[in-house]
Amino acid sequence: MLGAWERGLRRGRLLFAGGPVRHTRGVSGKGVAPWGDSLRGRVSDRLRPEWLCPVVAGAVAVLGGSVLPLLVGVLAVPFLGRRLRAAAAARDRLARADAVIALCGAVAAELRAGKQPGEALLAAGRGSGALGAAGAAVLAAAQFGGDVPEALRRAAREPGAGGLRGAAACWRVSVDGGAGLAAGLEGLEGALRAERDQRAGLRAELAGARSTVLVLALLPVGGLLLGTALGADPLWTLLHTPAGLCCLLAGGVLESAGFFWAARIVRAGEDV
Repeated sequence: MLGAWERGLRRGRLLFAGGPVRHTRGVSGKGVAPWGDSLRGRVSDRLRPEWLCPVVAGAVAVLGGSVLPLLVGVLAVPFLGRRLRAAAAARDRLARADAVIALCGAVAAELRAGKQPGEALLAAGRGSGALGAAGAAVLAAAQFGGDVPEALRRAAREPGAGGLRGAAACWRVSVDGGAGLAAGLEGLEGALRAERDQRAGLRAELAGARSTVLVLALLPVGGLLLGTALGADPLWTLLHTPAGLCCLLAGGVLESAGFFWAARIVRAGEDV
């Protein structure tokens, strides 16, 4: 049964996309993958970095003799998870934008080498991360004479792949008006590369603000370590005295307000 399913998958990929066959997790050409690989995959999917918050908070709770840090650590899990997922999505957008630039340059080079547009897109698009989930549809349209500009516009809906709209426009103009597709793609590659360099320069200028946010987030930890080094017991004072609890509440509110304010300034600078 697994062999028949694999042959059907290989036939469908070769017929509709012309791409290589990728084995799904848990299934290989020789049968089912070892149970250890699938177990490691499930464990790695479940053990996310944000779950370190309850672990660290539990250690602080043991040192301070209070359950309050543990509750705060548990409540911080969804917020940290959302932040980490947003950062991962931003990295994926940047990687896909770089892949779009590379795809435009590769297609233009294939066209300069004498290939037809469909053949050039097939040669450059296989294995490229620029097309995303719509890659099979784009390659199928290029291979069988379909509506390539429409397929590119659908692929441009992926985060970070907005440059494919320009590629679709170049393809449409070259087909309808007879303009040179290679020249258009080279111009698009230059424009996308200049935009990427501008964003990279802006991120470099905002590095100081990011460092300020990081220092602001680590200041309370430094204060606790300094108090412990001086022979005091700041955790006991903060967690077991009324004055300490008031200071902890006020400090937490001010720290959160300063952190979100600085982070908002950084995001506003990135959006310019």
